[in-house]
Amino acid sequence: MDLKKFVRTIENYPIEGISFKDITTLLKEPTAYKEVVDQISSHYRDRGITKVVSLESRGFIVGGAVAYCINAGFVPIRKKGKLPSVVLNETYELEYGVDSIEIHVDALNENDVVLIHDDLLATGGTALAALYLVRQLNVKKIYFSFICDLKFIDTEKKKELATYETHSVIQY
Repeated sequence: MDLKKFVRTIENYPIEGISFKDITTLLKEPTAYKEVVDQISSHYRDRGITKVVSLESRGFIVGGAVAYCINAGFVPIRKKGKLPSVVLNETYELEYGVDSIEIHVDALNENDVVLIHDDLLATGGTALAALYLVRQLNVKKIYFSFICDLKFIDTEKKKELATYETHSVIQY
């Protein structure tokens, strides 16, 4: 199935010069949504993953489904101030600004094998921030999963992520 045809591109969003990849058009199509969840789940099913860590907000949509399919727990990484207990915080740069994400300090432990999932890999800033948070919790192993990877964007951040097994369903 050509999943690219289900992803809408919105020019100049959220700022001038950005071509935003909108996965909501993919998610609303049952067969496309199922194909994405099935591909990611199949790729990681036999890796011993105990927790799927997913990023707010679009990452939650597929991350939770993948966690269910591979019989793993689900751990949210949220925007600053959204989690109710003690958190670790990481600030990072986006293509168009600065943001901050958090994870509960008791979300993971040294026995966890973690799949970090998000909807899109562009510059790698968000994924790297998530990696820094997860590494502070001393987990056993880390993998990455994305719906879309903008391979034409080459950054130092993405090179650091390349040392981890990464799977993306759609590449641009």
